[in-house]
Amino acid sequence: MIDANTISQVDVTGNTGKVSGVVLGVARTRPHSKDPAIVTPTENPAKPDRRVFYGWFIVGAAGLVVFSSGPGQSYVFSIFIDSIIEDTGLSRPGISGLYMASTGMSAILVAIVSRLADLYGPRTMLVAVGLGFGAACFGMATATNIVLFYIAFASLRALGQGSLNINSILLVNQWFVSRRGKAIAMMGLGAVMSSAIFPPFARYLIVNFGWREAYGVIGVVAIALIIPVTLLVVRNRPEDLGLHPDGSSEPPVSETRQAASGLVRNRGVFNSMDFWLLALSLGTPGLVSTALVFHQTSIFEEKGLSATLAAGVFVIFSGSSAVSSLLAGFVVDRIGPKYLYAFSMVSLLAALVLVVAADSVFMAVVYVLVMGVAGGAHHIVQGVIWAHYYGRHGLGRVQGSAMTINFCASAIGPLPLAIFHDLTGTYTLGVLVMMALPVLSLLALVKARPGSGSPVVQPVGELPRVP
Repeated sequence: MIDANTISQVDVTGNTGKVSGVVLGVARTRPHSKDPAIVTPTENPAKPDRRVFYGWFIVGAAGLVVFSSGPGQSYVFSIFIDSIIEDTGLSRPGISGLYMASTGMSAILVAIVSRLADLYGPRTMLVAVGLGFGAACFGMATATNIVLFYIAFASLRALGQGSLNINSILLVNQWFVSRRGKAIAMMGLGAVMSSAIFPPFARYLIVNFGWREAYGVIGVVAIALIIPVTLLVVRNRPEDLGLHPDGSSEPPVSETRQAASGLVRNRGVFNSMDFWLLALSLGTPGLVSTALVFHQTSIFEEKGLSATLAAGVFVIFSGSSAVSSLLAGFVVDRIGPKYLYAFSMVSLLAALVLVVAADSVFMAVVYVLVMGVAGGAHHIVQGVIWAHYYGRHGLGRVQGSAMTINFCASAIGPLPLAIFHDLTGTYTLGVLVMMALPVLSLLALVKARPGSGSPVVQPVGELPRVP
């Protein structure tokens, strides 16, 4: 029998342990039992903590990690493409194929890393991935043949594009529930700043020192930023410090019934058509935006615009994306992620129309502004939607699987545009074909009904504690 003055939490094996604070509602259902374990509230509820919630320091650390992932992102690699082709003799379709294969590796690795994050915590994984990411940058700088170049590039994409980002997202989702959208938006400023700073910085290094030296320099920058902040600031979850998500005096009560029943621990999620409709539709922005960003310099030159402009407009894109992301972060906590995703798809469709018409500096600016709006909104959706429907516990498996699909879509994106360009001599036809994807994604979004269920208390998963 549980004493009324003792707060106990029942773990997935049915064991109890004392924790501080107030726990109300339904905890995790015991295995092989239909009756949930009830947790008794304390007679002396804790008062709200008026100090700055440590979760916001976590958001800052996660944002810095996301910023540092820039060398593995499409917006940076697009600056290197022409120099790599000139130096190595690879063809543009060959580079696109290599990019596709490397992004495919990222898709596989992110599924593995996200599951390891469930076991060992995002902190441990960020240290390991950060060291590997820096080594991949040095590999790009020193590769002497096509095999070594492929290994370095594949590692760079796999670790930078996927593993650093998924661990940052999982980390923030552990620390926030009711303010999750705002927190993801603040973290996303790291990506915005990265897309604004790294492309012109990389261009400067390439012009003055060479593309290999450029990768060496940004590799040093990445390691110097990721490792110290992870070791000094990051903690896996608020419960490690005796806190609750959002800085509340009580555990969150806004998770779905699937989270409480432990559905994310079994294959039920992946047998659901709703999961696949949502996951596949969420792959559209990655496919389209990666294709456009990857070929942006070539698309602009085809329109009579300069490569310098193609690199420079990333600053405009970043500003637009930042504003969109911040607004979306506040909006999504009120309206939910599905409506916000519909808005991002309409914006993406408009961007595809605009890139076809972008034959002047003005139209190019309008195009990147709209792309930024779509990208900012989608960034928030991708960050919150899986935790919104499936809860915090075991989130790595669900969100990692969804991101694997997204990365596969990103891997495919550049190749069709390259093929259409080689066949027709222009990117226009490929862009016109891509316009069907946002429309199909909207239809899938209407059909999908993920995570239906009544709100219950979210149980705390078991993650390694750190001092």
